[in-house]
Amino acid sequence: MTFKAVQVREEQGAYQCSVVDKDDFAQPGNGEVRVAVEYSSLNYKDALSAAGNKGVTRNYPHTPGIDAAGTVLASSSDNWKAGDRVIVTGYDLGMNTDGGLAEQIQVPGAWLLAAPDGLDSAEAMALGTAGLTAGLCVEKLQRQLGELSGLKIAVTGASGGVGSVAIALLNQLGAEVTAISGKAQQYDFLQSIGAQHCVAPSMLAEFDKKPMSKPLFDAAIDTLGGDPLANLLKIIQPEGAVACCGLAAGVNINSSVFPFILRGVCLLGVDSVEISQQRKADIWQRFAEQWKLDDAAWSALLTEITLDEVPDYLARFLEVSVSGRIRVKL
Repeated sequence: MTFKAVQVREEQGAYQCSVVDKDDFAQPGNGEVRVAVEYSSLNYKDALSAAGNKGVTRNYPHTPGIDAAGTVLASSSDNWKAGDRVIVTGYDLGMNTDGGLAEQIQVPGAWLLAAPDGLDSAEAMALGTAGLTAGLCVEKLQRQLGELSGLKIAVTGASGGVGSVAIALLNQLGAEVTAISGKAQQYDFLQSIGAQHCVAPSMLAEFDKKPMSKPLFDAAIDTLGGDPLANLLKIIQPEGAVACCGLAAGVNINSSVFPFILRGVCLLGVDSVEISQQRKADIWQRFAEQWKLDDAAWSALLTEITLDEVPDYLARFLEVSVSGRIRVKL
């Protein structure tokens, strides 16, 4: 028997991405579980893997896909049985272990989470790792600041997966959201998912040479790092906070201590990979209940594609021509 999967091959230094038929896995052993993948999603890390980035994936041929949701087919783990509904994100999935852009995956049982009632596979992969990360950012802001309703909150990298889900969720929670994006052509999209204001990153660059400036926001979610993050810290209200989860603009922060010691601003680091399964489960449960996004948000936020369309979309990711969330129906 065979199943379909995206496969990236290295040929004379070039990387080719296509959909192929792969042989079934051997019977799972040593705590492994085989999952019939119903939905996956596309993330920037998948595009890097498909482009041959050895910092993400060392060996080829390889199947990308850092997200998967579906049903257990076979299990050698005492914790899982055939028919269980599961979500898999993080760990090594889609990096050096063949990932979720396939009709089947076989992974350690410890990587699996039970899908909560009220969140089916399609909804889970509309969110994916990007949505999980956005949820972790929002949850950290809530722990620091309490209710977010009425607060002025900025989101950088606004049209990407994390940024767009964060905007939709913050809007649903009653925050006044400012989307910071260099894609002026996406401003209508950003407003359709809940951004009240859209500004260019040049707004932040105005503060490059200032140690501090007039506070403009109560909080922020930053997906960029680098100078945008350093400048955001300068314009956060006293006792405000910035949740940081990305590095697209750089890994270094050229900041003084002034935002921290003169205004008590908190910088909150957010990771969605190495955190405990319980932390992930808590966020998925929130998305199944009090954070469940309405149909209007998803109609603007989500694009669904087939497995055959994945190679083209992965190439477009690196051209920065994809916005919102891309769900893959297997």
